[in-house]
Amino acid sequence: MEGVPSTARHTFASDNWAGVHPEILDAVARANDGSHAPAYGADPWTAEAHRLLAEHFGPGTHVYFAFNGTGANVVGLQSLLRPFEAIVCADSAHINVDECGAPERFLGSKLLTVSTPDGKLTPSLVAGLVGGIGDEHHVQAKVVSITQSTEVGTVYSVDEIGALAEWAHAHDLLVHLDGARIANAAAALDVDFGVFGQSAGVDLVSFGGTKNGALGAEAVITFRGEAETGLKFIRKQSMQLSSKMRFVAAQFVALLTDDLWLRSARHANAMASRLGLGASAVPGVSLVYPVQANGVFAVLPPPVTSALQSEYPFYLWDESTGVVRWMTSFDTTEADVDGFVARLAELMGVVGCAVGRAVGRAVGRAG
Repeated sequence: MEGVPSTARHTFASDNWAGVHPEILDAVARANDGSHAPAYGADPWTAEAHRLLAEHFGPGTHVYFAFNGTGANVVGLQSLLRPFEAIVCADSAHINVDECGAPERFLGSKLLTVSTPDGKLTPSLVAGLVGGIGDEHHVQAKVVSITQSTEVGTVYSVDEIGALAEWAHAHDLLVHLDGARIANAAAALDVDFGVFGQSAGVDLVSFGGTKNGALGAEAVITFRGEAETGLKFIRKQSMQLSSKMRFVAAQFVALLTDDLWLRSARHANAMASRLGLGASAVPGVSLVYPVQANGVFAVLPPPVTSALQSEYPFYLWDESTGVVRWMTSFDTTEADVDGFVARLAELMGVVGCAVGRAVGRAVGRAG
């Protein structure tokens, strides 16, 4: 469109930068067939999306669609706790770092954070934050929130989630799973995403569609009844109830039909694996975490980061350490990856030569 700036190539900034999958756009267009349909979810598209999600997660699944991931997290978590109760999460968790304090503001609940070596919580890490139970002077830990896949691209195994959930329930805690990239995690483990739900002991899932190719489509998946959660009221009060919900639901129908969710996630993961292998082969580039889903984390010299970002936008993850994050998506191509790696190698070669010359001069002066 004239006057609207656009990047010339695919980027590695975020799977949020990617467009909408064509099959999902087609589904939205079909839902917009010119006829009227009941509002607020009383339509056949929403009913079908609920049915499809229940096929994956099992009986007793309740679905509440939302507009965005932060909204899904806040709405879901609100159904699990009271203001004097706290959420235990990794210090890298999205609810702690990237939601502008929304959980604290709208829930009135404290986040209890713990450092993790790989973005994943364990019973022993959580246990260190659960104390003062029953003491009115202490905030009461109530929810353990995990992210699948994690913010650093690692993936919980089904057994790891199950062990954590078993420990949490034994200590009267509930488990929330932030599944912004749940499809990528399932594809990485070659399992259905439903295994991360009630069968693993998870009480509530924030299910991400947007990063998997949808257009502003997320869902709160709970295995507790409406009388217990009040979620239909919480969602409305939290401004996450869509009036024309059929256009959100139609996207989930598309994702869950013919395994589009899995095809897209597998492709994104494969491109991340290709990127990780290529980048790690470049002298001077080191990966920080194993590449398990669709994220690659590496350490680069600052001049290389700046030069590369000017051509291929991506985020500097940690300025103090030089760690950068590269994300792939359903529309990343092999040519995108190979071009990026080739340019990275060129820039690292220039930096390497400059460092070598500087060292040579220093040695000469010392001699």
